[in-house]
Amino acid sequence: MADPLRGWGCSEPFLLFMLLGTLWEAGAGQIRYSVPEELDKGSFVGNVAKDLGLEPRELAERGVRIVSRGKTQLFALNPRSGNLVTADRIDREELCAQSARCLVSFNILIENTMKMYGVEVEITDINDNFPRFRDEEVKVKVNENAAVGTPLVLPFARDADVGVNSLQRYQLSSNIHFSLDEKSGRDGQKYPELVLEQPLDREKVAVHDLLLTALDGGDPILSGTTHIHVMVLDANDNAPLFTQSEYRVSVPENIAVGTRLLTLTATDPDEGINGKLTYSFRNEEDKISETFQLDSNLGEISTVQPLDYEESRFYDMEVVAQDGGALLASAKVLITVQDVNDNAPEVLLTSLSGTVSEDCLPGTIIALFSVHDGDSGENGEIVCSIPRNLPFKLEKSVDNYYHLLTTRALDREEISDYNITVTVTDCGNPPLSTENHIFLKVADINDNPPIFPHTSYYTYIPENNPRGISIFSVNAHDPDSGNNAQVTYALAEDKFQGTPLSSYVSINSDTGALYALGSFDYEQVRDLQLWVTASDNGDPPLSSNVSLSLFILDQNDNAPEILYPALPIDGSTGVELAPRSAE
Repeated sequence: MADPLRGWGCSEPFLLFMLLGTLWEAGAGQIRYSVPEELDKGSFVGNVAKDLGLEPRELAERGVRIVSRGKTQLFALNPRSGNLVTADRIDREELCAQSARCLVSFNILIENTMKMYGVEVEITDINDNFPRFRDEEVKVKVNENAAVGTPLVLPFARDADVGVNSLQRYQLSSNIHFSLDEKSGRDGQKYPELVLEQPLDREKVAVHDLLLTALDGGDPILSGTTHIHVMVLDANDNAPLFTQSEYRVSVPENIAVGTRLLTLTATDPDEGINGKLTYSFRNEEDKISETFQLDSNLGEISTVQPLDYEESRFYDMEVVAQDGGALLASAKVLITVQDVNDNAPEVLLTSLSGTVSEDCLPGTIIALFSVHDGDSGENGEIVCSIPRNLPFKLEKSVDNYYHLLTTRALDREEISDYNITVTVTDCGNPPLSTENHIFLKVADINDNPPIFPHTSYYTYIPENNPRGISIFSVNAHDPDSGNNAQVTYALAEDKFQGTPLSSYVSINSDTGALYALGSFDYEQVRDLQLWVTASDNGDPPLSSNVSLSLFILDQNDNAPEILYPALPIDGSTGVELAPRSAE
């Protein structure tokens, strides 16, 4: 007999290993936790550092943080321990209403790599809500000749909790005339009904006072009550009847306020007051009464405030037609809201480098942002773009995230800052768009030396000038910014007739103004050749030179002298004519 294990070759374990690897990879990048509602702020949810394979100290070093599009942050990340904790008390009913599962999704961003990891936290229900009736007291009318077994509609209770913690049953106070029955609607809601067990006699008892109690299935059990006043009326033997048991209508969300949506029609063959019908909503929620209006006489339903597909996609309600004799009939109404393109796309900036060096390499990431559109279908599909004449481009990241990157080298002296317009447009008809501006400053590097307007300068000064007089001023411009553009001036070291030039002239290092340190004598110095150096304050500094020729102007400061003939020493005089000359 063949060994059953011999059927496994080398390929089978290899295939099993590959299958397990595929299943592991399919779950990678998604972290799931579960936490009950109403925990104190700071309660432990899970260890993100451990689940990401990081040490807690690496969280701050790598810039790990929570990224969420919602305005309210439900969770916080402890940078010391790496724990994910609650940022505040979480009310599951406020967050997810009566959905079977309440899931909160957000992303974990590792800033230094700009990698995103999805996190999903399920908020589990606790029994923190009592069953609640809309009204504390309710009047129910019944004809005194109603047959035994006649059902009477009662108000139903609502419990914001879900599952076993939600409404489970009703209980009626003890009496001999009525019993309690329960019916379940298609939506799972339990509806109580009074059932007449004994004939009524209005002349003996006109009003029966009962207590209706709603109980949930929590531990401990929570309950709510309402007082039922059964009003016994004289005979009215025909109940109203709707032409349909259920009415359905679909309307666009941008329909004008006040528009009639549909008309409900009920008939009653009785005459007079017993045949006059009044329409009303039965046990409606607040959002129904705030959104719709029911004409009590005509049965017309119209809007009293704008509809919003993104807020509510359908409305389920019940309408009651009651005659003057207290008999009534009910019909279901389902209003479906159709989406129109009424939400412009949104841009949420997640991470931004507000300043970038002009020597950054092409492909440098400038910003990370996400886009969102509240509409659905094509109305919610988004196209993202920036102007083509800029040295930047958009690159799709994970989910609905985009990177903004450089495409070529930047030059601060050409353009020192950018106002980048990010345009997001949906695919609706007509399309809606939103512009978001990203401001980027280009940081300077010291790549330009100071520049003089001219290659050389010359100036004149009369001799016998006062000491310290300003004789000239030079100015150099550096197109860089900050310290890289801060210019200082100096004279090149040189000598004239063995004396340092710095003993003749000085220069103000900040302004470039030159001053005479002494009084010039044309007969001694007729001109000086100077070199002025302008240096910036960069690291390393850059500089440039310019020549300055200083010419001394002669003044008539010397009287003529008679050199020949010499004056006689015996007191006689001699005269000789000579041309007058300043020299």
